[in-house]
Amino acid sequence: MLSLRARHRLRGELWIVPLLGVLAAIVLSLVTVAIDRAFGDRLIPTSITGEPDAVSSILATIASAMVTLTTLVLTVTTVAVQLAMGQFSPRIVRALLQDRASQLAYGLFAATFTFAILALREVNAAGDGTVPGLTVLMAYLLQLASIAALFLYIHHAGNSLRVAGLIDLVGDHLHEQIDRLYPPGQAASSRRDIVASPEPGIVVDLDHPALIAAAQKADCVLELVPMMGDFVPAGAPLFRIDGHPDRLDHTHLADLVVLAGERTHGDDPAYGFRKLVDIAERSIAQPFTDPTTAVMVIDRLHDGLRQLATRTFPTGRHCDAAGELRLIERVISWDGYVRLVFDELRLAGAASPQIPRRLFAALQDLKTVAPPDRQPALDRQIALLTAAVEQQYDDGPDRHAALVPDQQGIGSGSDLTPQPAATVRAVR
Repeated sequence: MLSLRARHRLRGELWIVPLLGVLAAIVLSLVTVAIDRAFGDRLIPTSITGEPDAVSSILATIASAMVTLTTLVLTVTTVAVQLAMGQFSPRIVRALLQDRASQLAYGLFAATFTFAILALREVNAAGDGTVPGLTVLMAYLLQLASIAALFLYIHHAGNSLRVAGLIDLVGDHLHEQIDRLYPPGQAASSRRDIVASPEPGIVVDLDHPALIAAAQKADCVLELVPMMGDFVPAGAPLFRIDGHPDRLDHTHLADLVVLAGERTHGDDPAYGFRKLVDIAERSIAQPFTDPTTAVMVIDRLHDGLRQLATRTFPTGRHCDAAGELRLIERVISWDGYVRLVFDELRLAGAASPQIPRRLFAALQDLKTVAPPDRQPALDRQIALLTAAVEQQYDDGPDRHAALVPDQQGIGSGSDLTPQPAATVRAVR
């Protein structure tokens, strides 16, 4: 039996699973060849496998393709690991190398190559034009499985190398270690009026009709504790139940909330604003310092807020057909969207003249369309942005220039373009 040290070392080695795949292919080849010989190589007709020359060509192509594919996949993996080390953390490498899904893909590619080589030597081995049908058919099946595994691997690798994918990878490993070393005991809360989350994740969607129907059937009101886009730890409250909690199936209610590792745009428009703000912030941070990109992003943020300025916001209160309140959820307000767009950009970009000029232009335009009850949020941002600019610039002319609204950041402000001529009086 392997020692603890040996098991620990082998668990982290990338080559173990591919090596096991090679050994499994050798054993499988011996078994299929023995079966074919027992049936005189007539178990599978050549109408299915092909004639010896065609089979030899196909198997040689499979073997060559598997070598190229495995080399390419390992090269891409190496580059991806280097990028992850540089962008995220060098300590993330071990988690990537221990990813079982990737190791199984490598193992299948290696097994397909090995099996194709061993099958090739059996084709027409007796010189009488026979084909080991079962062996060749198994090689074809392994090739199809490798093609499917390639697409699944690309999908898995793409997801794993996203920020959310890497966080989930390490977080899931942490969860497993906690469960193994610290066995779960009594639940922290056994209250029947609380529906706990069965797993960690971000709220990305709700089945509103089903939730309203369940609450109506139980004659109660459900209150969603997290709002759309919030992260929910495992065991944390998903719903509070006001009414008759014993009439509800808590597991069914939890299934009506979709939890994922990353926010989506489905029912979460704030996530679009969030990503645009991140792009703008990153473009004006060192060492990038690209305020023009930030201005382009602010153009789209401005457009998004302008579309929202006059629209009715949902209350988050959902009623059944009879008008009875059944579901309550928290929703972001106009003030929330304004702060989401302007707060971080104001703090990060006040020192770059383009950014405050473009933000002032956006705020000035939004004030022309926003109704009176939505003006205070814009006035607050104008006051805070003015204070931030005055704090950044000691020189009077520079300070004055940064306070001028400018749709292009620098290029279309009133201090840079001629003022329009006075309106010509109408002809008498």
